[in-house]
Amino acid sequence: MKKKVLATLLAAAMTAGCLVGCGGGSGDSAADTAPAADSAPAADSAAPGDTAEGDTAAAPVDYGSGTITIWVAENTVDFTTQKAQEFFEANPDMAGYTVTVEPVGEGDAASNMLTDVEGGADIFGFAQDQITRLVSAGALSPIVNDNLTFVTSNNDEGSANAAVVGDVTYAYPMTSDNGYFLYYDKSVVTDPTSLEQIVADCEAAGKNFYMEINSGWYQPAFFFATGCTLTYDTDDAGNFTQCNVDYASDAGVVALKEIIELASSPAFQNGSSVDNGTNIGAIVDGTWDSDSAQTAFGDNYACAKLPSFEGSDGNTYQLSGFGGYKLLGIKPQVEPGKLAVCHALAQYLTNKDTQLARYNAVGWGPSNVEAQQDSAIQADVALSALAEQLQHTIPQGNYPGDYWTLATSLGDDIIAGTISASSSDEELTNVLQTFQDTCISYAQ
Repeated sequence: MKKKVLATLLAAAMTAGCLVGCGGGSGDSAADTAPAADSAPAADSAAPGDTAEGDTAAAPVDYGSGTITIWVAENTVDFTTQKAQEFFEANPDMAGYTVTVEPVGEGDAASNMLTDVEGGADIFGFAQDQITRLVSAGALSPIVNDNLTFVTSNNDEGSANAAVVGDVTYAYPMTSDNGYFLYYDKSVVTDPTSLEQIVADCEAAGKNFYMEINSGWYQPAFFFATGCTLTYDTDDAGNFTQCNVDYASDAGVVALKEIIELASSPAFQNGSSVDNGTNIGAIVDGTWDSDSAQTAFGDNYACAKLPSFEGSDGNTYQLSGFGGYKLLGIKPQVEPGKLAVCHALAQYLTNKDTQLARYNAVGWGPSNVEAQQDSAIQADVALSALAEQLQHTIPQGNYPGDYWTLATSLGDDIIAGTISASSSDEELTNVLQTFQDTCISYAQ
Protein backbone atom coordinates (compact mmCIF):
# COMPACT_ATOMS: atom_id res chain seq x y z
CA MET A 1 0.00 0.00 0.00
CA LYS A 2 2.84 2.40 0.86
CA LYS A 3 4.34 2.14 -2.62
CA LYS A 4 1.05 3.15 -4.15
CA VAL A 5 0.95 6.18 -1.87
CA LEU A 6 4.51 7.07 -2.90
CA ALA A 7 3.63 6.77 -6.55
CA THR A 8 0.59 9.00 -6.07
CA LEU A 9 2.69 11.62 -4.30
CA LEU A 10 5.35 11.53 -6.99
CA ALA A 11 2.74 11.90 -9.72
CA ALA A 12 1.35 14.94 -7.95
CA ALA A 13 4.88 16.22 -7.51
CA MET A 14 5.44 16.06 -11.26
CA THR A 15 2.54 18.41 -11.86
CA ALA A 16 3.69 20.78 -9.13
CA GLY A 17 7.30 20.55 -10.28
CA CYS A 18 6.26 21.65 -13.73
CA LEU A 19 4.61 24.70 -12.20
CA VAL A 20 7.89 25.66 -10.54
CA GLY A 21 9.92 24.99 -13.66
CA CYS A 22 7.55 26.91 -15.95
CA GLY A 23 7.68 30.31 -14.35
CA GLY A 24 6.23 30.08 -10.83
CA GLY A 25 7.67 33.17 -9.16
CA SER A 26 8.81 33.58 -5.56
CA GLY A 27 5.77 35.69 -4.87
CA ASP A 28 3.35 32.88 -5.68
CA SER A 29 1.30 31.45 -2.86
CA ALA A 30 2.24 28.13 -1.29
CA ALA A 31 -0.63 26.50 -3.15
CA ASP A 32 0.94 27.56 -6.44
CA THR A 33 4.52 26.57 -5.71
CA ALA A 34 4.70 22.80 -5.70
CA PRO A 35 3.06 21.73 -2.45
CA ALA A 36 2.84 18.14 -3.61
CA ALA A 37 6.57 18.02 -4.25
CA ASP A 38 7.15 19.20 -0.71
CA SER A 39 5.07 16.37 0.67
CA ALA A 40 7.81 14.00 -0.43
CA PRO A 41 7.80 10.72 1.47
CA ALA A 42 9.97 10.32 4.49
CA ALA A 43 13.15 8.39 3.91
CA ASP A 44 11.86 5.28 5.66
CA SER A 45 8.23 5.40 4.52
CA ALA A 46 8.33 2.57 1.96
CA ALA A 47 8.54 -1.04 3.01
CA PRO A 48 9.81 -3.57 0.48
CA GLY A 49 7.11 -5.86 -0.80
CA ASP A 50 4.16 -3.62 0.10
CA THR A 51 1.36 -3.73 -2.43
CA ALA A 52 -1.95 -1.93 -2.75
CA GLU A 53 -5.15 -3.79 -1.95
CA GLY A 54 -6.33 -5.51 -5.12
CA ASP A 55 -3.00 -4.95 -6.88
CA THR A 56 -0.70 -7.84 -7.73
CA ALA A 57 2.29 -5.50 -7.63
CA ALA A 58 2.74 -1.78 -7.21
CA ALA A 59 4.95 0.06 -9.66
CA PRO A 60 8.23 1.21 -8.09
CA VAL A 61 8.64 4.92 -7.58
CA ASP A 62 11.08 6.44 -10.07
CA TYR A 63 12.91 9.33 -8.43
CA GLY A 64 15.19 9.80 -11.42
CA SER A 65 18.94 10.26 -11.35
CA GLY A 66 21.56 12.97 -11.53
CA THR A 67 23.70 15.07 -9.20
CA ILE A 68 22.72 16.85 -6.00
CA THR A 69 25.05 19.63 -4.88
CA ILE A 70 25.12 20.57 -1.20
CA TRP A 71 26.78 23.67 0.28
CA VAL A 72 27.72 23.58 3.96
CA ALA A 73 30.30 25.20 6.23
CA GLU A 74 33.82 23.92 5.61
CA ASN A 75 34.09 22.19 8.98
CA THR A 76 31.00 20.09 8.22
CA VAL A 77 31.87 18.93 4.69
CA ASP A 78 33.18 15.50 5.71
CA PHE A 79 30.35 15.03 8.18
CA THR A 80 27.69 15.93 5.62
CA THR A 81 29.28 13.68 2.99
CA GLN A 82 29.17 10.75 5.39
CA LYS A 83 25.55 11.39 6.34
CA ALA A 84 24.49 11.68 2.70
CA GLN A 85 26.11 8.32 1.99
CA GLU A 86 24.25 6.80 4.93
CA PHE A 87 20.98 8.22 3.62
CA PHE A 88 21.33 6.67 0.17
CA GLU A 89 22.49 3.34 1.59
CA ALA A 90 19.29 3.28 3.65
CA ASN A 91 17.17 4.39 0.67
CA PRO A 92 18.38 2.57 -2.43
CA ASP A 93 15.25 3.59 -4.36
CA MET A 94 16.63 7.16 -4.25
CA ALA A 95 20.23 6.21 -4.91
CA GLY A 96 20.29 7.28 -8.54
CA TYR A 97 21.84 10.54 -7.41
CA THR A 98 25.47 11.40 -6.85
CA VAL A 99 26.02 13.93 -4.07
CA THR A 100 28.71 16.59 -4.21
CA VAL A 101 29.32 18.43 -0.92
CA GLU A 102 31.15 21.73 -1.25
CA PRO A 103 32.58 24.06 1.44
CA VAL A 104 30.49 27.22 1.22
CA GLY A 105 29.74 28.95 4.53
CA GLU A 106 26.29 30.16 5.55
CA GLY A 107 26.94 33.79 4.65
CA ASP A 108 28.63 33.06 1.32
CA ALA A 109 25.99 30.49 0.37
CA ALA A 110 23.24 33.09 0.51
CA SER A 111 25.29 35.62 -1.47
CA ASN A 112 26.17 33.04 -4.11
CA MET A 113 22.59 31.88 -4.45
CA LEU A 114 21.39 35.46 -4.85
CA THR A 115 23.97 36.00 -7.60
CA ASP A 116 23.05 32.87 -9.55
CA VAL A 117 20.10 30.81 -8.35
CA GLU A 118 20.19 28.42 -11.29
CA GLY A 119 23.88 27.72 -10.84
CA GLY A 120 23.62 27.44 -7.07
CA ALA A 121 23.47 24.38 -4.84
CA ASP A 122 20.41 22.16 -4.65
CA ILE A 123 20.62 22.05 -0.84
CA PHE A 124 22.44 24.72 1.13
CA GLY A 125 22.93 25.91 4.69
CA PHE A 126 22.37 29.57 5.50
CA ALA A 127 21.89 31.93 8.41
CA GLN A 128 18.31 32.90 9.14
CA ASP A 129 18.83 36.59 8.52
CA GLN A 130 19.29 35.81 4.81
CA ILE A 131 15.94 34.09 4.34
CA THR A 132 13.97 37.10 3.10
CA ARG A 133 16.51 37.88 0.37
CA LEU A 134 16.60 34.24 -0.66
CA VAL A 135 12.81 34.05 -0.93
CA SER A 136 12.73 37.26 -2.95
CA ALA A 137 15.27 35.77 -5.35
CA GLY A 138 13.22 32.59 -5.79
CA ALA A 139 16.03 30.52 -4.28
CA LEU A 140 13.98 28.52 -1.77
CA SER A 141 11.38 25.81 -2.27
CA PRO A 142 8.40 26.12 0.11
CA ILE A 143 7.96 23.40 2.72
CA VAL A 144 4.40 22.18 3.22
CA ASN A 145 2.29 19.18 4.19
CA ASP A 146 4.20 16.33 5.89
CA ASN A 147 7.52 18.13 5.53
CA LEU A 148 6.07 21.15 7.31
CA THR A 149 4.85 18.89 10.10
CA PHE A 150 8.38 17.51 10.38
CA VAL A 151 9.75 21.04 10.87
CA THR A 152 7.18 22.26 13.39
CA SER A 153 6.86 19.10 15.48
CA ASN A 154 10.56 18.33 15.89
CA ASN A 155 12.18 21.72 16.40
CA ASP A 156 11.93 24.43 19.01
CA GLU A 157 9.58 27.31 18.33
CA GLY A 158 12.30 29.86 17.70
CA SER A 159 14.03 27.86 14.99
CA ALA A 160 10.75 26.87 13.33
CA ASN A 161 9.65 30.52 13.24
CA ALA A 162 13.02 31.52 11.81
CA ALA A 163 12.25 29.45 8.72
CA VAL A 164 9.06 31.41 7.96
CA VAL A 165 8.55 34.34 5.59
CA GLY A 166 5.02 35.68 5.54
CA ASP A 167 2.99 32.58 6.33
CA VAL A 168 5.18 30.12 4.44
CA THR A 169 7.98 27.89 5.78
CA TYR A 170 11.03 27.76 3.52
CA ALA A 171 13.76 25.81 5.34
CA TYR A 172 14.67 23.01 7.73
CA PRO A 173 16.20 24.16 11.05
CA MET A 174 19.68 22.77 11.78
CA THR A 175 20.68 24.61 14.96
CA SER A 176 19.53 26.79 17.82
CA ASP A 177 22.97 28.07 18.72
CA ASN A 178 23.30 31.46 17.07
CA GLY A 179 22.87 33.86 19.94
CA TYR A 180 25.03 35.60 22.52
CA PHE A 181 25.62 35.34 26.24
CA LEU A 182 28.37 36.05 28.78
CA TYR A 183 31.78 34.41 28.95
CA TYR A 184 33.70 35.47 32.04
CA ASP A 185 36.72 34.86 34.21
CA LYS A 186 35.29 33.60 37.49
CA SER A 187 38.40 34.77 39.36
CA VAL A 188 37.48 38.32 38.34
CA VAL A 189 33.69 38.51 38.13
CA THR A 190 31.97 38.02 41.47
CA ASP A 191 28.37 38.34 40.26
CA PRO A 192 27.64 37.58 36.59
CA THR A 193 23.96 38.49 37.02
CA SER A 194 24.65 42.23 37.39
CA LEU A 195 26.08 44.36 34.59
CA GLU A 196 27.12 47.05 37.07
CA GLN A 197 29.00 44.50 39.20
CA ILE A 198 30.70 42.92 36.18
CA VAL A 199 31.97 46.30 35.04
CA ALA A 200 33.05 47.24 38.57
CA ASP A 201 34.91 43.94 39.00
CA CYS A 202 36.69 44.38 35.67
CA GLU A 203 37.67 47.94 36.57
CA ALA A 204 39.01 46.81 39.94
CA ALA A 205 41.04 43.98 38.40
CA GLY A 206 42.32 46.09 35.51
CA LYS A 207 40.52 43.78 33.08
CA ASN A 208 38.46 44.53 29.99
CA PHE A 209 34.76 44.02 29.44
CA TYR A 210 33.88 43.50 25.77
CA MET A 211 30.54 44.12 24.09
CA GLU A 212 29.94 45.28 20.52
CA ILE A 213 27.56 48.20 20.97
CA ASN A 214 27.93 49.44 17.37
CA SER A 215 26.36 46.27 15.97
CA GLY A 216 22.72 45.82 15.01
CA TRP A 217 23.05 42.28 16.34
CA TYR A 218 24.21 43.10 19.90
CA GLN A 219 22.85 46.63 20.36
CA PRO A 220 19.16 45.60 20.66
CA ALA A 221 20.00 43.71 23.87
CA PHE A 222 19.51 47.00 25.71
CA PHE A 223 16.44 48.25 23.85
CA PHE A 224 14.59 44.94 23.96
CA ALA A 225 15.44 44.73 27.67
CA THR A 226 13.48 47.88 28.45
CA GLY A 227 10.52 46.71 26.37
CA CYS A 228 11.24 48.42 23.05
CA THR A 229 10.32 46.82 19.74
CA LEU A 230 12.15 46.74 16.42
CA THR A 231 10.84 44.16 13.95
CA TYR A 232 9.84 44.09 10.29
CA ASP A 233 6.86 42.47 8.62
CA THR A 234 7.32 40.84 5.22
CA ASP A 235 5.00 39.45 2.61
CA ASP A 236 5.32 35.99 1.09
CA ALA A 237 7.73 37.34 -1.52
CA GLY A 238 10.07 38.66 1.16
CA ASN A 239 9.29 42.34 0.64
CA PHE A 240 9.36 44.51 3.75
CA THR A 241 5.85 45.83 4.34
CA GLN A 242 6.02 47.44 7.78
CA CYS A 243 8.48 48.38 10.52
CA ASN A 244 7.29 47.95 14.10
CA VAL A 245 9.51 50.21 16.18
CA ASP A 246 9.16 52.36 19.30
CA TYR A 247 12.72 53.33 20.20
CA ALA A 248 11.72 57.01 20.43
CA SER A 249 10.15 56.54 23.85
CA ASP A 250 10.91 56.75 27.55
CA ALA A 251 11.94 53.09 27.45
CA GLY A 252 14.26 53.81 24.54
CA VAL A 253 15.93 56.65 26.42
CA VAL A 254 16.56 54.35 29.41
CA ALA A 255 18.22 51.82 27.10
CA LEU A 256 20.31 54.44 25.32
CA LYS A 257 21.50 55.89 28.62
CA GLU A 258 22.65 52.44 29.74
CA ILE A 259 24.69 51.95 26.57
CA ILE A 260 26.26 55.38 27.10
CA GLU A 261 27.07 54.51 30.73
CA LEU A 262 28.70 51.22 29.73
CA ALA A 263 30.78 52.91 27.03
CA SER A 264 32.07 55.45 29.56
CA SER A 265 33.72 52.79 31.74
CA PRO A 266 37.52 52.50 31.47
CA ALA A 267 37.02 48.72 31.38
CA PHE A 268 34.79 48.86 28.30
CA GLN A 269 36.08 47.68 24.94
CA ASN A 270 33.92 47.55 21.83
CA GLY A 271 34.13 44.03 20.44
CA SER A 272 32.68 40.54 20.45
CA SER A 273 35.52 38.16 19.56
CA VAL A 274 37.59 36.35 22.17
CA ASP A 275 40.37 35.87 19.64
CA ASN A 276 40.58 39.62 19.04
CA GLY A 277 40.38 40.56 22.72
CA THR A 278 43.13 41.21 25.23
CA ASN A 279 43.18 41.06 29.02
CA ILE A 280 39.55 39.88 29.05
CA GLY A 281 37.58 39.80 32.28
CA ALA A 282 34.24 39.23 30.55
CA ILE A 283 32.88 39.28 27.02
CA VAL A 284 29.51 39.04 25.30
CA ASP A 285 30.05 36.48 22.55
CA GLY A 286 28.57 33.29 21.07
CA THR A 287 29.08 29.54 21.04
CA TRP A 288 31.35 29.80 18.00
CA ASP A 289 34.06 31.13 20.33
CA SER A 290 33.64 28.58 23.13
CA ASP A 291 36.96 26.84 22.43
CA SER A 292 38.79 30.18 22.36
CA ALA A 293 37.10 31.26 25.59
CA GLN A 294 38.10 28.05 27.35
CA THR A 295 41.68 28.59 26.23
CA ALA A 296 41.66 32.24 27.31
CA PHE A 297 40.17 31.68 30.77
CA GLY A 298 41.59 28.23 31.53
CA ASP A 299 40.42 26.92 34.89
CA ASN A 300 38.50 30.17 35.45
CA TYR A 301 36.31 29.63 32.36
CA ALA A 302 32.63 30.27 33.07
CA CYS A 303 29.45 31.13 31.17
CA ALA A 304 26.11 32.70 32.08
CA LYS A 305 23.10 34.31 30.48
CA LEU A 306 23.43 38.05 29.94
CA PRO A 307 23.23 40.13 33.12
CA SER A 308 20.59 42.58 34.26
CA PHE A 309 21.15 46.31 34.71
CA GLU A 310 19.62 49.06 36.78
CA GLY A 311 18.13 51.66 34.47
CA SER A 312 18.16 55.42 34.92
CA ASP A 313 14.54 55.13 36.05
CA GLY A 314 15.51 52.88 38.97
CA ASN A 315 14.04 49.72 37.47
CA THR A 316 15.99 46.52 36.81
CA TYR A 317 16.10 45.13 33.27
CA GLN A 318 17.32 41.80 31.92
CA LEU A 319 19.49 42.21 28.83
CA SER A 320 17.72 40.66 25.87
CA GLY A 321 18.60 40.62 22.17
CA PHE A 322 18.32 38.23 19.26
CA GLY A 323 18.30 34.47 18.95
CA GLY A 324 19.60 33.09 15.68
CA TYR A 325 19.57 29.81 13.81
CA LYS A 326 21.22 27.91 10.98
CA LEU A 327 18.79 26.65 8.36
CA LEU A 328 18.96 24.20 5.46
CA GLY A 329 17.21 25.29 2.27
CA ILE A 330 16.31 23.59 -1.00
CA LYS A 331 16.45 25.29 -4.36
CA PRO A 332 13.28 24.90 -6.50
CA GLN A 333 13.72 22.02 -8.93
CA VAL A 334 12.35 21.33 -12.40
CA GLU A 335 12.30 17.56 -11.84
CA PRO A 336 9.77 16.53 -9.14
CA GLY A 337 11.63 13.29 -8.42
CA LYS A 338 14.80 15.19 -7.61
CA LEU A 339 12.84 17.66 -5.49
CA ALA A 340 11.36 14.77 -3.50
CA VAL A 341 14.83 13.29 -2.90
CA CYS A 342 16.20 16.68 -1.85
CA HIS A 343 13.46 17.08 0.75
CA ALA A 344 13.92 13.55 2.09
CA LEU A 345 17.70 14.09 2.29
CA ALA A 346 17.24 17.48 3.98
CA GLN A 347 15.06 15.84 6.61
CA TYR A 348 17.74 13.23 7.22
CA LEU A 349 20.40 15.92 7.58
CA THR A 350 18.31 17.78 10.16
CA ASN A 351 16.73 14.98 12.20
CA LYS A 352 17.46 14.32 15.87
CA ASP A 353 20.21 11.75 15.38
CA THR A 354 22.05 13.79 12.77
CA GLN A 355 21.84 16.95 14.89
CA LEU A 356 23.34 15.10 17.85
CA ALA A 357 26.04 13.59 15.66
CA ARG A 358 26.82 17.05 14.24
CA TYR A 359 27.15 18.43 17.77
CA ASN A 360 29.62 15.68 18.64
CA ALA A 361 31.53 16.32 15.41
CA VAL A 362 31.71 20.12 15.30
CA GLY A 363 29.85 21.43 18.37
CA TRP A 364 26.75 22.87 16.70
CA GLY A 365 23.85 23.16 19.13
CA PRO A 366 20.68 21.33 18.04
CA SER A 367 17.28 22.84 17.29
CA ASN A 368 15.59 19.45 17.67
CA VAL A 369 13.74 19.46 20.98
CA GLU A 370 14.58 15.85 21.83
CA ALA A 371 18.23 16.33 20.99
CA GLN A 372 18.34 19.33 23.30
CA GLN A 373 17.56 17.03 26.23
CA ASP A 374 20.54 14.78 25.54
CA SER A 375 22.96 14.57 28.48
CA ALA A 376 25.90 15.83 26.42
CA ILE A 377 23.96 18.93 25.37
CA GLN A 378 22.80 19.55 28.92
CA ALA A 379 26.40 19.32 30.17
CA ASP A 380 27.73 21.91 27.69
CA VAL A 381 28.01 25.09 29.78
CA ALA A 382 28.10 27.42 26.77
CA LEU A 383 25.01 25.90 25.19
CA SER A 384 23.28 25.87 28.58
CA ALA A 385 24.01 29.57 29.06
CA LEU A 386 22.72 30.29 25.56
CA ALA A 387 19.59 28.21 26.14
CA GLU A 388 18.88 30.23 29.28
CA GLN A 389 19.52 33.50 27.45
CA LEU A 390 17.23 32.52 24.57
CA GLN A 391 14.37 32.56 27.06
CA HIS A 392 14.86 36.34 27.23
CA THR A 393 15.34 37.08 23.53
CA ILE A 394 13.30 37.32 20.38
CA PRO A 395 14.03 35.21 17.30
CA GLN A 396 15.88 37.35 14.81
CA GLY A 397 13.50 38.10 12.00
CA ASN A 398 14.28 39.67 8.67
CA TYR A 399 15.93 43.11 8.56
CA PRO A 400 16.89 45.37 5.66
CA GLY A 401 20.58 45.62 4.95
CA ASP A 402 20.51 49.35 5.70
CA TYR A 403 19.36 48.66 9.28
CA TRP A 404 22.73 47.17 10.17
CA THR A 405 24.57 50.24 8.87
CA LEU A 406 22.21 52.51 10.79
CA ALA A 407 22.78 50.64 14.06
CA THR A 408 26.54 50.83 13.55
CA SER A 409 26.31 54.61 13.14
CA LEU A 410 24.36 54.95 16.39
CA GLY A 411 26.94 52.92 18.29
CA ASP A 412 29.84 54.77 16.69
CA ASP A 413 28.37 58.09 17.83
CA ILE A 414 28.26 56.78 21.40
CA ILE A 415 31.83 55.47 21.25
CA ALA A 416 33.05 58.78 19.78
CA GLY A 417 31.25 60.77 22.49
CA THR A 418 28.94 62.57 20.08
CA ILE A 419 26.12 61.12 22.14
CA SER A 420 27.16 61.22 25.80
CA ALA A 421 25.99 61.36 29.39
CA SER A 422 25.82 65.13 29.07
CA SER A 423 23.13 64.85 26.38
CA SER A 424 19.70 65.85 27.64
CA ASP A 425 16.69 63.54 27.56
CA GLU A 426 15.26 65.71 24.78
CA GLU A 427 18.44 65.35 22.73
CA LEU A 428 18.48 61.60 23.27
CA THR A 429 14.82 61.35 22.26
CA ASN A 430 15.56 63.28 19.09
CA VAL A 431 18.42 60.91 18.27
CA LEU A 432 16.09 57.95 18.74
CA GLN A 433 13.32 59.62 16.73
CA THR A 434 15.66 60.03 13.78
CA PHE A 435 16.77 56.41 14.15
CA GLN A 436 13.16 55.25 14.34
CA ASP A 437 11.99 57.28 11.34
CA THR A 438 14.88 55.96 9.28
CA CYS A 439 14.04 52.38 10.21
CA ILE A 440 10.43 52.97 9.12
CA SER A 441 11.58 54.42 5.80
CA TYR A 442 13.19 51.08 4.88
CA ALA A 443 9.75 49.48 4.65
CA GLN A 444 8.18 52.18 2.49
